[in-house]
Amino acid sequence: MEYRELGKTGYRVSAVGLGTWAIGGSWGATVEESEALNAISYAIDQGVNFFDTADVYGDGRSETLLGQIVGHRPEIIVATKFCRRGNLEDPLNYAYDTVKQYALDSLARLRREAIDLYQVHCPPTWVIERGEVFEVLDRLRQEGLIRHYGVSVETVYEGLKALEYPGVASLQVIFNIFRQKPLHELLPRAARQQVGILARVPLASGLLTGKFRTTDTFSPSDHRNFNRDGQAFNVGETFAGLPFEKGVELADQLRWIAEGRETMAAAALRWILDQAGISSVIPGFKNIEQVKANLTALAVPPFTAEEQERLRTFYENQVADFIRGPY
Repeated sequence: MEYRELGKTGYRVSAVGLGTWAIGGSWGATVEESEALNAISYAIDQGVNFFDTADVYGDGRSETLLGQIVGHRPEIIVATKFCRRGNLEDPLNYAYDTVKQYALDSLARLRREAIDLYQVHCPPTWVIERGEVFEVLDRLRQEGLIRHYGVSVETVYEGLKALEYPGVASLQVIFNIFRQKPLHELLPRAARQQVGILARVPLASGLLTGKFRTTDTFSPSDHRNFNRDGQAFNVGETFAGLPFEKGVELADQLRWIAEGRETMAAAALRWILDQAGISSVIPGFKNIEQVKANLTALAVPPFTAEEQERLRTFYENQVADFIRGPY
């Protein structure tokens, strides 16, 4: 396993961490508890020491599952998120009493005394611009409920605004071959300020595995169905903001990245790991096999300068204009 600095937190996190949205819900059929727990344990045995979750993943299910395995293992670093349980547009949702209760509830599910990294979960832009929530998080940090805090953002603009607050230790961003915009300004500035970058949606909801056809369908409980066009939350969280059919077409043009790198998925994760400033990439998982597939990225060859340029040109000329929503 490769470990990297998570900004100024002092944590050294596995370059491949794991996101727990899939084991909580909104990805089709519910994952059996035993299957999820076995996958978490297997990942830890392979050296994964960083997990990302949120209080709304499965209405707390992801945190509860993690807590069963890592509650008594302080060497495993857990990042969780808050604010989406309440009314996102209500300022009281970000007030001290509300946020403290969110934190206490998460701690109970995680079976922890303090949250290693507490992230504001894709709030409206005005929350980041005003900054009062960071004063609340500073207070919770002083009280020992949280150790560090960060923000999960939807746009580069939000990320840049968050960097104006010195207490922000990490940014979680949508970043993959189809979403390269953070490369130009956000990642370099975060690196200069020693702010860690966590790359989410790294496989564009599965598009970058190359396994989909345009005729594929998804179950009603899968966000790739109910949020396909941004009906439930930001469209960028599903297929990186691309229309599904267009995403399949573009992924077909990327099959070359798998040459010498086992699979498209491993190659897509490798590309992210090759970018300067990335602390950890956090693909999802449902079982041990998917954990194994994610970890394959650590063993495949990096991209050459020529390949990097080819992918940059591909993004700028063929992808960027089709991404929907602000990013």
